[in-house]
Amino acid sequence: MARRLTLAGALIVFIIIAALVISSIIKSGKEEGLKTYNREVSQLGRESVEQVANPLFTALPNATTKSALDVEQQVDELLTKAQSIVTRTKGLSVPGEMASAQRDLLLTMDLREEGLTKVAALLPTALGGKAKQTSTKIAGDMEILLASDVIYSQRVVPLVQETLEANGTTGLSTAPSRFLPNVGWLESSTVLSRISGQSASTSSTGLAAGTHGSALLGVSVGANELQPEPTLNHIAGGANPTFTVVVEDSGENPETDVKVDVTVTAAGKKYKASHVIDSTQAGTKYNVEVSVVGVPQGAAATVEAYVEPVPGETDVENNKATYLAIFGE
Repeated sequence: MARRLTLAGALIVFIIIAALVISSIIKSGKEEGLKTYNREVSQLGRESVEQVANPLFTALPNATTKSALDVEQQVDELLTKAQSIVTRTKGLSVPGEMASAQRDLLLTMDLREEGLTKVAALLPTALGGKAKQTSTKIAGDMEILLASDVIYSQRVVPLVQETLEANGTTGLSTAPSRFLPNVGWLESSTVLSRISGQSASTSSTGLAAGTHGSALLGVSVGANELQPEPTLNHIAGGANPTFTVVVEDSGENPETDVKVDVTVTAAGKKYKASHVIDSTQAGTKYNVEVSVVGVPQGAAATVEAYVEPVPGETDVENNKATYLAIFGE
């Protein structure tokens, strides 16, 4: 009887140890699956930017001055790459806990393929001498790419990180993936300027030789210098803040009537104010004070500063800046 009891006790201990070992193996395999998924998401996010977005927004500027065939062929190749990334996204081995993140990741990559498909379809017309007629449509298609960035940053990354932490995995980051380089591509006039190399407001006669243009160097409210997104700026100044916009005449010529706009979007409304610099001199910086009235307090807001292109300005990459902010007393 004693031997039987001893044997039974040993068997119970063995079963418990085996269960613990099996549980540990299952847990380890689960954690590794989550880590592998995070790595694959990060890899796809990086490839989408490095192998598709960056070459695309290198090819589009001044596209009308290049070989139309070469530009169209390059964009078609980038579209093929985007389609390949969608296929790979669909083929990922997805842990059950990552189902929501995977759904939003696939939506992100689908939107990028869709936006690029539409841009590629418009390029032959734009490069065939009708850039002005197609610029509005191209700007609209860029909104699809912006939507993909929002879904990735606000859904995919948080969901992946929450799932990792819920399963005891910390210290791992998920790579960012921003496809649209800046919001200037959402405006038809900017799209026209960038693709054709000519500003929509450029006069065809009466311009002095040499380059023309302005650059936005920074924005501040009081002593608070605003930092670009994704930083959230906490701005004190009440409901009527005064923005100091630093503008430089970046061309080789003096300019007149340089208009600076500041727009605050909060609580579903836009609050806009402007100031016009009567004249600027090449290479000189100017502090422009723009007061915006009636900004809601405590609400998440977007601040957009914009130096409108001057006649003859062909490079408007540095004319605009966007910031995220919350306003308070």
